[in-house]
Amino acid sequence: MGAFLSLTLLSITKMPATAAIPTDTAEKKVFTLKQVAEHKDRNDLWMIINGKVYDISSFVDEHPGGEEVLLDAGGTEATNAFDDVGHSEDAYGILDNLYVGEVDPSEDVIRKTHTIKTSYEDGESVGDDHGSSSMIFLVVAAAVAAAAFFYLQGQK
Repeated sequence: MGAFLSLTLLSITKMPATAAIPTDTAEKKVFTLKQVAEHKDRNDLWMIINGKVYDISSFVDEHPGGEEVLLDAGGTEATNAFDDVGHSEDAYGILDNLYVGEVDPSEDVIRKTHTIKTSYEDGESVGDDHGSSSMIFLVVAAAVAAAAFFYLQGQK
């Protein structure tokens, strides 16, 4: 049985906003993408992660990765940026305290999941063929590094 890797890609499709202001739905505030986009200043900074809206203004000075990454992601759907860093469980706990609501479901933030097989079955490669490109890059990089090493050793 082969191993599988699941990649999650997000795309945002702008749909007409049905509400001009946040509404309470079962004690949850709901925001449109446009409303979240209005909060992109250092002292008023929101972002969307996994369909949830967070006010990260109070955390800007404390962020271990620096304020610039937060300012760049402010007012946007930042799930990929958040997940790419590989945040700790502590980071998720901090997010719980910064939660302000959900993204309006009519905004149609679509989550697409693609499954890519990464194993070999019956001697054939399945899935994306990026492995051979990576191997070629590594071999070329190793050859360049070795040549530079021997060249510099000859200079001594």
